[in-house]
Amino acid sequence: MANGLQVKNLDPKKIKHARADAKYYEMTQRPVEGLIMKLSAPAVISNLVTMAYNLVDTFFIGRLGTAQSGAIGIAFSIMTILQAVGFFFGNGSGNTLARELGKHDEDRAAKLLSIGFFGSVGCGFLITVLGLVTLRPLVSMLGSTETIAPYAIEYLTPLLCAAPFVCASFTMNGLLRYQGQSAYAMVGLVSGAMLNLALAPALIFGLHLGIFGAGLATAICQTVSFGILLYMSRKFSVVSLSYCQFRPNVLLVREILGGGLPSLVRQGAGSIAVTCVNLAANPFGDAAIAGMAIVMRIMLFTNSVIVGLGQGFQPVCGYNYGAGLFPRVKRGYWFCIRMSTSLLVVLAVVLFISAPHLIGVFRSDPVVIAIGAFALRIQCFTCALNGFNMMSNMMQQTIGMTGIASFLALCRLGLFLAPVVLILPHIFGVLGVQMAQSVSDVLSFLVTIPFQRMILRRLQSNSAVRIH
Repeated sequence: MANGLQVKNLDPKKIKHARADAKYYEMTQRPVEGLIMKLSAPAVISNLVTMAYNLVDTFFIGRLGTAQSGAIGIAFSIMTILQAVGFFFGNGSGNTLARELGKHDEDRAAKLLSIGFFGSVGCGFLITVLGLVTLRPLVSMLGSTETIAPYAIEYLTPLLCAAPFVCASFTMNGLLRYQGQSAYAMVGLVSGAMLNLALAPALIFGLHLGIFGAGLATAICQTVSFGILLYMSRKFSVVSLSYCQFRPNVLLVREILGGGLPSLVRQGAGSIAVTCVNLAANPFGDAAIAGMAIVMRIMLFTNSVIVGLGQGFQPVCGYNYGAGLFPRVKRGYWFCIRMSTSLLVVLAVVLFISAPHLIGVFRSDPVVIAIGAFALRIQCFTCALNGFNMMSNMMQQTIGMTGIASFLALCRLGLFLAPVVLILPHIFGVLGVQMAQSVSDVLSFLVTIPFQRMILRRLQSNSAVRIH
């Protein structure tokens, strides 16, 4: 009984400090490889399940028609914007938060946590208002044909209503990960995704809501994920989430902007790139838009494994960089490069062999299958480069190299892909749309090499200075 009373009477602040000290020891003393695998496993599972329920939407909507499948490609641009906002606040606050925890500054970390969360919710409300007011011209601007536009509007309406919860879900997932609490972040995302597996077909076919039911299911499930992640954060985070800590100042906002800008650029450029792909595919008809939309979902599913590995590396990188343990940062980086490249090679072989069957799962239209399968096979030749591209960019972002990280994030999806996908179709026709992503991946790889070499040399110099 005495022990029970003693536990109940413990100061919550002391519990938080003890948890922070234990996490600091784990992140800075345990073997890097095992630590990254431990933290990346929940992130990989979260990403795979999240991507799986995106593919489930694509599968069920594919049963409705080619125009509906094309609408998913249009809606994907909006979803990318919501992710961009969530990642901006999650990574913007989380990168600095991890470094502050590495310096044992829990108070500053708590302020960053609260600013990231409430900032994300506020921006989500703004997207809801602007999106619903401009929805009809918006889907046309994103590349909809006359037949696709009504379905895109149906799908996006409930999703935009849930925008604050969607943005905040991605933010909270990131903030939990950067504190080394990937398992709790996983619970929130996976719960919503699993619910969607049952809810989507029930609304689409059971209640005969069609593509509107798919959008409604996604909105409901994202809201459920938000509620679970909010509970997990208040219960298990290393530092406390509280509105009282929501005290933005110039220095903290600058830190969030610096840490989040690469994510915002990467996701924003991704939205622009998807729009450019849709616009480039538009002259070739609904089948081209639908085929490329399916390919983008499949490649996202593949890359989600690598992103999860990088998400396991980022908190390790942030803690150890903040603590000045630069050799551990480099060791973790090269471990992730080897793992990601090996995984992507294996996945590329599997995708190349099964490309027509995979596209056919989502849409039986032979034209869609022909366009999508060929595009998927082209991307298989270069997707292994993304291990180096992604890991380097995540490391640059986490250690505060904002300018370089933002530029390289822009390169792959904006600076290279957008013009390539708009120029090549004029030369090669639909083949230009199909090969654009691979051309962009190669160019990004070549540009990333000198920047990353410079950063690794600087880490080596800092390590030598600390040793002496």
